[in-house]
Amino acid sequence: MMTPETEEQVAEAIRDAKGPMAIQGGGTRGVACDGKTLSIAGLKGVTLYEPGALTLVARAGTPVAEIEAVLAEQGQRLAFEPMDHRGILGSAGNPTIGGVVAANISGPRRIQVGAARDFALGVRFVDGTGAIVKNGGRVMKNVTGYDLVKLFSGSWGRLGVLTEVSLKVLPIPETSATLFIDAADATDAVGVMTQAMASAFDVSGAAYDPAAGHVALRVEGFTGSVAYRAEALRRHIKRDAVQAKDGEAIWQDIRDVAPFHNAAGDVWRVSVKPTDGPAVVTAAEADGALLDWSGGLVWVRTSEGTDLRAKLAGIEGHATLIRASADTKARLGVFQPEVAAVAALTAGVRKKFDPRGILNVGIDRLLAA
Repeated sequence: MMTPETEEQVAEAIRDAKGPMAIQGGGTRGVACDGKTLSIAGLKGVTLYEPGALTLVARAGTPVAEIEAVLAEQGQRLAFEPMDHRGILGSAGNPTIGGVVAANISGPRRIQVGAARDFALGVRFVDGTGAIVKNGGRVMKNVTGYDLVKLFSGSWGRLGVLTEVSLKVLPIPETSATLFIDAADATDAVGVMTQAMASAFDVSGAAYDPAAGHVALRVEGFTGSVAYRAEALRRHIKRDAVQAKDGEAIWQDIRDVAPFHNAAGDVWRVSVKPTDGPAVVTAAEADGALLDWSGGLVWVRTSEGTDLRAKLAGIEGHATLIRASADTKARLGVFQPEVAAVAALTAGVRKKFDPRGILNVGIDRLLAA
């Protein structure tokens, strides 16, 4: 394993590479690619934090927990609520901010504030030739040519090695309230969540756990506003609702898909239109399901080796295989297959950034811990 501690050392390692290189951050998201491991965990530390400007810059190997602690001291947070994969994968290590941006990891609050890529202001990275590139800046209004920040968010290290990221952060709300509302099934639940999201009460979380049989709705903000909106939302939906006591723990469990921790089977992440969420649950015939993003994100637990994409044929969306055996991932592929035109475009972009084709080769065979 190569463990550079500076950006220049990363560039040198890539320039000198004779074969594939597997890029690793905290090693928590089940990524195991071909070639020699290049860890960026040594590139850590917050290099700039301006609370008044809601801006933070950190090296890519900085643990997410360290960044959250720095922000919390000033009453701020990463609003996009990045998921921690350690529970669902049984992995160790510490999630890094570079890994969060590279994989565009976002949690329940995405339906209100946007994804990780929407908070990325700028990046520094090393491309497949060993060149150091900077794109973006430290403010939201910034024009610097091509928006590589968005391109790199969700690229899973296939275009370059992130060395530094600049992020917009937001204040932590004064309080929050979570309402539980019983739902007969997924169709009923999506109806409740859609009604809540279409209301004027600024819902920041809408999820459904079929095993628990209830919808969870979250509102956040100033104490008086939250109290008013929670009660108004209850009246708007015209259903009996119970206010949960420990909302923070509830949404952490939803974010990290806690119902699937230590449960047998493969785990899929399915992204669809919210109204198609119930169809996914029905077609999957799954051992378990959890709906987030008002039904637009469906976590599905199936028996080992199940080809969920075949079961969901006809439902438009993307199914990503998050947890499975190496054989199953090799057979089915981790990511949703791209149509020919998109695949050609993707290959062309990768060729520009990594002409030798050495970065995260074989990532479609991600191995679960």
